[in-house]
Amino acid sequence: MSADARAVTGDAQPPVVVVTGASSGIGLSTARAFAARGARLVLASRSADRLAAVAAQCLAEGAGGALVVVTDVAEERSAQNLIDTAVAAHGRVDVVVHSATVMAYGAIEELPPEIFTAVVDTAIQGTFFVARATLGVFRSQRRGHLVVVNSLLGAIAAPEMGAYVVAKWGQAGLLRVLQLETRDEREILVSSVSPGGVNTPIYSQAANVTGRSARPPAPVDSPEKVARAILSCVDRRRARVSVGPANPLIVAGFRLLPKVYDALVTPLLHLASLTRQPGTEPSAGNVLQPLPGGEAEHGRWPGPLGVPHR
Repeated sequence: MSADARAVTGDAQPPVVVVTGASSGIGLSTARAFAARGARLVLASRSADRLAAVAAQCLAEGAGGALVVVTDVAEERSAQNLIDTAVAAHGRVDVVVHSATVMAYGAIEELPPEIFTAVVDTAIQGTFFVARATLGVFRSQRRGHLVVVNSLLGAIAAPEMGAYVVAKWGQAGLLRVLQLETRDEREILVSSVSPGGVNTPIYSQAANVTGRSARPPAPVDSPEKVARAILSCVDRRRARVSVGPANPLIVAGFRLLPKVYDALVTPLLHLASLTRQPGTEPSAGNVLQPLPGGEAEHGRWPGPLGVPHR
C-alpha cells in the first residue's frame, strides 16, 4: 500500500472509499484510480448492471474490494443506506467522493418543471443527503474526507443551462457552509473539485429541449485528469481544486468584465457547445431515470489532434 493510502487512513489498512456516480464518467475514472491504490471500494449509482461491470473492472485493477450499492442520492433513505452499508461492511469510511449529477439544456422558460427540479435536487439535495450521512460517520471516527465534484458552472452563468447553473451554484454554497461547519474537527475535511469541459457521456445523456446537439466546451479534459485531481485533493488535503486551463480566465471575465462576458457567452456557447444538428429531438435524457446503455468512462469527443483523452 502506498504512503498516500496510509495518510488517508492513518494506519496500515487500505482506505475505504465510497464513490457516487461510479458507473460513468468522472466517478468511474475515480473508482479506477483508487482501485489502482488497493482501496476497498463502495460503488454507487442508479445503474445496477453497470455498477457490477465497474466493480469487476476495479477488482481486476487492484481494488481490495468492490461492493455495489444501487443508490439514488436524491432520496434521503437511499443516500443513508449507502453510507450505512459501507460502515457495516468495513467498519469505517475514509473517503467519500460524491460525483453523481445530471444535466439539462434548455431556456428556463422552456425547460419542463420536472426536469429543472430533478437536476437541482440531484445536486443540492443529493449533496445534502450524502453529506449528512457521511459527516455523522466522520464525526464518530474523528476523521474522514468528503470530496464533491462541483463545476466551473458553479462559479459562472451560461444561457440555456439554467438548471445546471442553479444546481451547481447551490451545491457550491452548500459546500462552503459545510467547510465552515466542520472546522471544529481538524481531521475532517470537505472539499470541492470543479472541472470545466470533460470528455464524458453526460452531455449526450443530458435532458435537452434546445434543438441543438450538446458537447463539452473546449478545452476538453479527460475524466482521468479529474480523477487525478481528486486523488491529489485527498493526498494534499486541499479544500478547493479547479480542473481546466481556461477556468481562471473564464471566471475572471464573468466577475470583472460582466458586459463583455454577457455579450460573448451566448454566441460562444452556440459555437462551441450547443451546435445545430438535424434531428435533435427534445429528450429527458437520464435526468428522470438512468440510461445504462449510454454510460461509459469516456464520451465521444476526442482530444487535440483527434487523439482520445487519457
